[in-house]
Amino acid sequence: MPSIIERSRNLLRGWRSWRAFRRLDRAWRNIVVYSETGQDWHHFTGLIEELTGPRGRNVCYVASDGNDPGLQLQHENYTALYLPEGLFLTIFFQFMQGDVCVLTVMDLDNLNLKRSIHSVHYLYVFHSMGSTHMVDHANSFDAYDTLFCAGPHQVAEIRRREELEGLPPKHIFDYGHPRLEAVMASSRRDMITAGEHGGITVLIAPTWGETSIFNTCGGPLIEVLLSAGFDVIMRPHYQSVRRWPEVIEALRRRFEGHPGFEYVDRMAETGSLMHSDLLVSDWSAMALEYALGLEKPVLFMDVPRRIRNPDWQKLGLEPIESSIRDRAGAILSPEALDEAPEVIRQLLGERQAFRQRMAELRVKTVFRLGHSIPDGAREIARIADGLAEDRAGRNGG
Repeated sequence: MPSIIERSRNLLRGWRSWRAFRRLDRAWRNIVVYSETGQDWHHFTGLIEELTGPRGRNVCYVASDGNDPGLQLQHENYTALYLPEGLFLTIFFQFMQGDVCVLTVMDLDNLNLKRSIHSVHYLYVFHSMGSTHMVDHANSFDAYDTLFCAGPHQVAEIRRREELEGLPPKHIFDYGHPRLEAVMASSRRDMITAGEHGGITVLIAPTWGETSIFNTCGGPLIEVLLSAGFDVIMRPHYQSVRRWPEVIEALRRRFEGHPGFEYVDRMAETGSLMHSDLLVSDWSAMALEYALGLEKPVLFMDVPRRIRNPDWQKLGLEPIESSIRDRAGAILSPEALDEAPEVIRQLLGERQAFRQRMAELRVKTVFRLGHSIPDGAREIARIADGLAEDRAGRNGG
């Protein structure tokens, strides 16, 4: 909990940033990017570089995390403001005067961040390849004007909800998933194949929540894998670190003295993906990046589904986190942890066939492989130009 002094400082910072944003020339508010945490930066960096560089567009970046890497970027077509969470962030959203606001924050209009009373076009960039209707609230994406979707499954889910609820159709852009492309590129450069490092390395990287691996069976699972002679990398979701620090810290302290155990921070970290042979996960959409991007198998622990929308079955569409499980690896009950080492060895023994299967599945699952960022930046610029022209027309030129 921030101290009174820290809250006062944040309030002052927020007021100054809000004033600075209002004083910006309107050309600097044609494209506004909002980042909630530093985790958002790697979803925006490619788009921002493309917009400010080859396309020569001004971008105003507003960040609520003082450690956001985007606050350090220097470019003649780029300006960044630090606006902490609190009163002035709420005011910023409610009274923003800009053309297009690009963000990857869910639940616009549902919580404290509301659509502006002014005419602003909200463009949501999906930060994962996961489905939209089970782990997210039913109305998490209703308030956006444009959605940059990762694959056909997201489009089908959004359109089905619009149909069932009588919602006006959003503009949907077949964007893809730059994070997957980055993982694929890193794999070609850095991946060490099974056996080259002298053993089997297992990465445990689940989703967050009370039913996730680390909150349920994390300790016994790590114990079984270490006892089997595997190296184990523990990589918690940043929300787990924020919301259940005592759980994560207890696991870290329990195993940190073991020579086969490693703990990594998930912030923009890719080394654990490259140097592991297999992922153990649950309902995390990261499993899609791992299987489709690295063409390496996943052992899914069959913990209860992470459900934020109790009516998810109303759409009649199986979430991709569920439908991909049998194709991307194997499923194991938490009651059968002793079987995990043998299942892992079996999965790693079928590597070539698995790679071929993932390469074929990837093409069907993800849009614009290899050119999502330039195409996405072009679409943002197109939308921003149209909004600027409309505004000029309303103002008489």
